[in-house]
Amino acid sequence: MSTRLETNATEVTQVKNSKFKVNPRNLLKKYGIVLILLSLIVIMSVLTPHFLTSINLINIVKQMSIIGIIAIGVTPIIITKGIDLSSGSLIALVSVVGATFAQAGQYPIIVPIIMALGVGLLAGLINGTLVAKGLLAPFIATLGMMTAARGVAMLVSDGRPIGNLDSAFLFIGQGSILGVPVLVIIFALVGIITWVLLNKTKIGKYIYAIGGNEHAAVTAGINVSRVLIIIYAYAGLLAGLAGMMLTSRIASGQPQSGLMFELDAIAAAVIGGASLFGGIGTIGGTIIGALIIGVMNNGLDLLGVSSYWQQIVKGAIIVAAVYIDSRKNSKKS
Repeated sequence: MSTRLETNATEVTQVKNSKFKVNPRNLLKKYGIVLILLSLIVIMSVLTPHFLTSINLINIVKQMSIIGIIAIGVTPIIITKGIDLSSGSLIALVSVVGATFAQAGQYPIIVPIIMALGVGLLAGLINGTLVAKGLLAPFIATLGMMTAARGVAMLVSDGRPIGNLDSAFLFIGQGSILGVPVLVIIFALVGIITWVLLNKTKIGKYIYAIGGNEHAAVTAGINVSRVLIIIYAYAGLLAGLAGMMLTSRIASGQPQSGLMFELDAIAAAVIGGASLFGGIGTIGGTIIGALIIGVMNNGLDLLGVSSYWQQIVKGAIIVAAVYIDSRKNSKKS
């Protein structure tokens, strides 16, 4: 009896000890993206004394809040093995439409907000319908929207910026509440809401199921078409929100705004761990990915590095992230 008790005690001790053991490989896999962000912050802080200041750090988050919101919208699409190339052009379209209805003394503030969000939502619904019901490849459907939206933006504005915006509208991009910029508050709220949608609701489970195995999802009774329409519409809605924020921040509607924003958003999601092969991705990872791009851009600007070199570095990072992702998936298969 005493021997059995000693054996049981030993097993319990081993179980307790195993809970406190840290596997470096698992730790790196789980928190590697955070370590990369922290390492980048340390490097930039050493290279330039102007980097690690409260004003500059807040500026980084403000700058990346717009790209971050687009990236958050794109993440569920990437999880389902899709892609959205229309975000940047939707920014331009929403910018000129929002600015048109945000003229000083013309309409209540709610009107340009509804118009901006409505345009983004409508474009997203069209994308989702083309993908889900029209059975078009996401690349083709959103590429068409990218071209069309930019054209409509130029048509609406006659190719010229639209200024003279109402002060209430400008508060969205330039104001602050209790010292916290409104842009940052909106970014945080969008991140929290989308995290809840992905992790605490049925629609979130369906998104991961579709990305993991669409045929199995259909067999399980999931309405794949409806889920795809919802996530593309949501991405369009967030693109509309981001376009409104950018318009307010720069105090004008610009038909040329949003260039390459869609690629930065996709890069943020992929760097943050979202797999282009589907089924994998987190909102926290996407936000950190966006911050990595923001820290890199800001640091290189402070160091006086040419914007051309910045594009080269960003391209190399994207290729590296996709290469690592493809290697992981090839090993699994």
